[in-house]
Amino acid sequence: MPRPERHVFVCVQQRPEGHPRPSCSQKNCNEVAEEFFFNLQQTQAFDRIQVTTTGCLGPCSEGPSVLVYPEGVMYGRVGKEDVAAIFEEHLVNGKPVERLLMPKDFWG
Repeated sequence: MPRPERHVFVCVQQRPEGHPRPSCSQKNCNEVAEEFFFNLQQTQAFDRIQVTTTGCLGPCSEGPSVLVYPEGVMYGRVGKEDVAAIFEEHLVNGKPVERLLMPKDFWG
C-alpha cells in the first residue's frame, strides 16, 4: 500500500444517553464518514488519500469533527454537504476550506 499524501480522520464517537458531553454521533457523523468514503470511491484516490473513522478528536461541542494530516487541519461542524468541498479543495488541491476550520486557538 502506498503512503497517502493526506490522511483524514472522521470522528464517529458515540456516548451513552445522558452523558454530560455531547458526541459527534448525535450530529450525523456517520453520514459525514460515509460521504468521505463515497468521494474516495468516486475519485479512486486510494493511492493518495486515506480515510479513517476514529473516536473522540476533542471538540465535542463542534462536531462532527474531521482532522486532516499531515497538515493537522481540524474542521468542525462538518455536514454531509461539506464533504465534497473538503475533498476537492483540500484533499485534492491542497487548500483548506476556510469556512469550516476550527478556531486557531483550538490547538492552544
